[in-house]
Amino acid sequence: MARTYQDLVAAALRDVPEVTVAQLAARTDGPTLIDVREPDEHLLGIIEGAVPIPRGILEYTVTEKVPNREAAVVVYCSAGHRSVLAAAVMQQLGYTNVASLQGGFNAWKQTGQTWSESDGLTIEQQARYSRHLILQGVGETGQQQLLKARVLLIGAGGLGSPAALYLAAAGIGTLGIVDGDRVDASNLQRQVLHDINGIGRLKVETAAGRLTALNPDVSLEAHPTRLTADNAINLMKGYDLVVDGSDNFPTRYLINDASLHLGIPVVHGSIFRFEGQLSVFSPYEGPCYRCLFPMPPPPELAPSCAEAGVLGVLPGIIGSLQAMEAIKLILDIGEPLVGSLLTYDALDEHFQTLRIERDPACTACHDPANPPTLVDYDETCLPVP
Repeated sequence: MARTYQDLVAAALRDVPEVTVAQLAARTDGPTLIDVREPDEHLLGIIEGAVPIPRGILEYTVTEKVPNREAAVVVYCSAGHRSVLAAAVMQQLGYTNVASLQGGFNAWKQTGQTWSESDGLTIEQQARYSRHLILQGVGETGQQQLLKARVLLIGAGGLGSPAALYLAAAGIGTLGIVDGDRVDASNLQRQVLHDINGIGRLKVETAAGRLTALNPDVSLEAHPTRLTADNAINLMKGYDLVVDGSDNFPTRYLINDASLHLGIPVVHGSIFRFEGQLSVFSPYEGPCYRCLFPMPPPPELAPSCAEAGVLGVLPGIIGSLQAMEAIKLILDIGEPLVGSLLTYDALDEHFQTLRIERDPACTACHDPANPPTLVDYDETCLPVP
């Protein structure tokens, strides 16, 4: 005979101790509180300091959030039923000192105990980011980090288009875009932020419209200008990191040098014909761009995409990887490409990761107390006098 939900709760109660609100409030051992309600229930409030783990993913995440299985733990839900089942599951996972809060959060509030207004996600955000919320390594805390993040994207072209789309979709709270160009018909083969209706308009304008329609949570800061030695510091300061979607060497060097002044990381990407590369330059932690390429090459050794061509899908691959690296930095997960150069050959579908070292004699980053002077390079990649 199948057991009902009430049968399961009754069985769990035989093995799971319960504590009353008064008993929990009087405890001095500082037990870890686990809130197993769903994210939308947090809008009603939460016990301060509680660790939110929805009941549906408890088995998969609790050992990460509470690694000590001998720690004192009290689990609560809204009325005290789900928490009993959750505590029973924790016992099966090896937790030896776990109890359920009798009456749950409702009883806690009704008896006048202190609790916090939720600063969590709205119901609309919970629906939008639901796949993030159940993902180990992100969750509600990580999503809130994304929503508070400020990312500056330099270039709204081939690399900037996919990077911007995925960063906006992920819920980056503030996305700045620096680009002084206008949409041209030749851009549409690869710059998927734009369409034929935007031809002749500023790229930052068409980008802002597309990204706002994709995710209204994102605040767009449009900078319709090119990056120069005069404005680089002011444009880049105040952001958590920079995604370099530029398509020329003068801008790449300027971004690198300004980041050394500001101490903010740069997610670098570049493409050429059928090949791409990616790295993260974290100031004074790993190598900078000049550690790899001390000076810009002459133009005959570095033709632009307009001169050499580029396969339209290639920037989609590299730009998406740039968005991934940016999110890893914000969430502090995985291994960002600091000290590594990822190369991609589209014709062979081959990725390779190369270790790169910081150059102790680098003219740009050898001395954190003396970051490089910002200079503009002209089309011959020589400093402008």
